[in-house]
Amino acid sequence: MSEAPFTFGASFLSLKMDRLEWHVIVPPKKEGEILKIKVGSKTLCLLLSQGQIYATAARCPHAGADLSQGWCEEQKLVCPYHRHRFDFKSGKGDVGQNNFVQVYPTKQEQGSWYVGIKKNWWSTLF
Repeated sequence: MSEAPFTFGASFLSLKMDRLEWHVIVPPKKEGEILKIKVGSKTLCLLLSQGQIYATAARCPHAGADLSQGWCEEQKLVCPYHRHRFDFKSGKGDVGQNNFVQVYPTKQEQGSWYVGIKKNWWSTLF
């Protein structure tokens, strides 16, 4: 079985994959489309860019705007409120913003897409 490589930002580089819970998602169909979904207690944005699905937090860290109402340009997710831009691969904001948006790993297996959410510390005990 061949698996697609994981897509995730810098915050996940040291995260052990066994500490993730993988949730089935229905990805966007059109290039640049942004969907808002709920996965457990998390509200996420899913977006399709160059055949890959990316997942970010749905709230802008600057003013709390709904990023699913924004748009994609130059490999960045743009907030509809103050136009803050975030690299949807790493979560990093543009130079001078001094902020970032949380990103989540995605993967495709056997025709289905998944997003990985870090298990909370309580669930890892049981």
